[in-house]
Amino acid sequence: MSDRRRWMLAIGAITAISALSAWQWRAAHEGALDIAAALGLPPLQLPADVVPDRSRVELGRKLFFDRRLSFNGTMSCAMCHVPEEGFTSNASRTAVGIEGKSLKRNAPSLLNVAWQSALFHDGREFSLPTQAWMPLLHPDEMANPSIGHVLHRIRGMSDYDGQFERAFRGAGPSMETLGAAIAAFEATLVSADSRFDRWRYGGQSSALSDVEQLGLRIFSGKGRCTVCHLIDERHALLSDGKFHVTGAGFAPPAGHSFVVPLARGVQTVLTDADLAAFAAEVPPDLGRFEITLDPADRYAFKTPSLRNVARSAPYMHDGSLATLEEVVDFYNQGGGDAPGKSEVLSALGLDSDGKRALVAFLRALDGANLPALLSNSRRQTLP
Repeated sequence: MSDRRRWMLAIGAITAISALSAWQWRAAHEGALDIAAALGLPPLQLPADVVPDRSRVELGRKLFFDRRLSFNGTMSCAMCHVPEEGFTSNASRTAVGIEGKSLKRNAPSLLNVAWQSALFHDGREFSLPTQAWMPLLHPDEMANPSIGHVLHRIRGMSDYDGQFERAFRGAGPSMETLGAAIAAFEATLVSADSRFDRWRYGGQSSALSDVEQLGLRIFSGKGRCTVCHLIDERHALLSDGKFHVTGAGFAPPAGHSFVVPLARGVQTVLTDADLAAFAAEVPPDLGRFEITLDPADRYAFKTPSLRNVARSAPYMHDGSLATLEEVVDFYNQGGGDAPGKSEVLSALGLDSDGKRALVAFLRALDGANLPALLSNSRRQTLP
């Protein structure tokens, strides 16, 4: 049986068992945290299996940063979703998995992930607790051979003794409790109350500069950005949660450069020309089509939220655009050249001042709490 087949069967088992389970530990403890929507985000209704009380959040935090959960003890969730890098990875176009394997896609940010109805770039999962198992079992990510292998390893670690039982009303490590703990931690990664939010929803007319306000007008008008990155009267998710063909990554950009980390604090820069002699040809990513088998979904990917977008470079599902300036240039030219490209996309005709204003507005979407959230996320209270 191939690694991919084994992985798909394991994920199917997770989904089936979760659907049949009547969990007795779902109810919140008295220490439940209030995941209040920050200014600009809509009210949040968490599913029954995501209960962010303190004991579950702290257990989930410990699991999220624990490299021992990977097959060879080298990878953790935080290796691809790096707190200091906006809970994504800024170091390379696509994430790097176990034993240095280059993964297929860019690691999406986990900031405000609790508001997402579909997860991953292709929307293959809908539940935070079951999503947590996918990288644990994927042969190129954390590469564990089975669910039982992961749970057996955790049960053999003395520093986890009693931790699950305290968080889940006596229930020990299981497929459900492990996923729910990681999901509880991820649900706390909330960052809004940006300068844009204070300007639009908080009544602070000075929160945005004149240039940023011009960028917002372009964003909502000539740029047509709000067709997919929604701004409502009371809140703004800055995503429609749908899947669109933009042409990103369909043809690699000519003359692109790559920053390649060699060691801590040491890096070099390679270009497409440097790699052409030995790089294998990579076929276009089929995107959402791989999940639905609907021809209309070929090359389609989920619209990401633009909140905290200045922290989540590189951009697009394949990390093919390194900066916000490159993203604006990409859309200003009407996107890429892919079959079935969204009819919304066409050349915008923005001049250099307009493009600079649009980038300035995008940089005003950082949440006010973001520096503290990123710096405090590694502070563990469990041994």
